[in-house]
Amino acid sequence: MVNDGSKDATADIVQKMAKTIKNLKLVDNTENKGKGGVVRQGMLLARGEYRLFMDADNSTTVDQFERMIPEFDTGAQVVIGSRAHKESKLEPAQPIYRQIPGKMGNLFIQLLLLPGLWDTQCGFKAFTAEAAERVFVMSKIIGWGFDVEILALAKACGYVIREVPVRWVNDLSSRIGMSAYVQVLLETIKIRLWLWRGKYPLG
Repeated sequence: MVNDGSKDATADIVQKMAKTIKNLKLVDNTENKGKGGVVRQGMLLARGEYRLFMDADNSTTVDQFERMIPEFDTGAQVVIGSRAHKESKLEPAQPIYRQIPGKMGNLFIQLLLLPGLWDTQCGFKAFTAEAAERVFVMSKIIGWGFDVEILALAKACGYVIREVPVRWVNDLSSRIGMSAYVQVLLETIKIRLWLWRGKYPLG
């Protein structure tokens, strides 16, 4: 569990839980590193055949990982939860004012970088150990465009990416606004340019 500089009791709670949960480890950052920074940090420290990251609010619960295993078993190196999948369950459904910019933004992302992926922003993604160690060491984005970057890097490395349905609990009190959508689109353009210019050490 990576604590992104929060000042509440998160770190204390995790430390207490770690005494009884063998594989639970805490990375306690004193300063905020941004979503991309902390996920990169956690994924590069993680061990195991598969490396999964998920949102701390449990919007998608860890038991959903079971849906990913068959995809890994049949050749995928990256498996991502997709709220856009026809079999996904969103509880409650996203309000229309979030659906519209989300869908328009996804089409833009597909056009520039990731054709065929219908939900790049769901915070439930798993990688094989080899893919995680190769992709996350190259990532640069720390903001909301981080998810797009790691998927674009995985694609550029030739990894097979598949989407699976998830049960996703929608937090209607979320404070994520339009500025986050705009940031994702601007960072998508930046990633496209960096790939064209060879800014990533793809090998």
